[in-house]
Amino acid sequence: MPLTEAGIYAAALQLIDAEGVEALTMRKLATALDANPMSLYHHVPNKDALLRGVARTVGAQFRTVTLEDAPWQERIRLLATDFRTLAHRHPNLMAYSFSHQADFIQPEDPFWVALAAILDAAGVPHSELPQIAALVCCVITGVLTAELNGALHRWSRLKPPTVGEDGLAHPGRDENRVFRLALDATIVGVESHIAQTRKR
Repeated sequence: MPLTEAGIYAAALQLIDAEGVEALTMRKLATALDANPMSLYHHVPNKDALLRGVARTVGAQFRTVTLEDAPWQERIRLLATDFRTLAHRHPNLMAYSFSHQADFIQPEDPFWVALAAILDAAGVPHSELPQIAALVCCVITGVLTAELNGALHRWSRLKPPTVGEDGLAHPGRDENRVFRLALDATIVGVESHIAQTRKR
């Protein structure tokens, strides 16, 4: 069977899911494809290009439920939750992409298109739409990065310095709760910004 970019990306993703990005080599990928390592370079020039291709392939597969009649706040929560599901389906790739690939999200990606449409429907001024969408992306991917690399789990269990042995509750013990909290805070911020721009 001849090598194709799609087949190379699919095999690379399987290796990344199983062993992580650091373990992926062109030689290991060639072995998985039963191909000569040099033949891969006819399709992808290097590992960086390979990882970008795999990330684009996964990003293009993103799907979310469209709730046109729902309030924009609920639509953004659903979009972010569906994106989180995708991130957990391929945690090794997504954690790497969020941290190392500034161009991971492209203008034509389904996630970005849906996010821009939701914010537009919410009333974000067109002149500010790219910046607000970028901010929402930063919050979502930032929380997901911390979640996927284990930092969120660890940080949410740290005792604040002011908490003694008096039994005060420690907030942030549940990653689902923290993710929802970050979304809610972002949505409140966007709501406030929309309200302020309407007053001008």
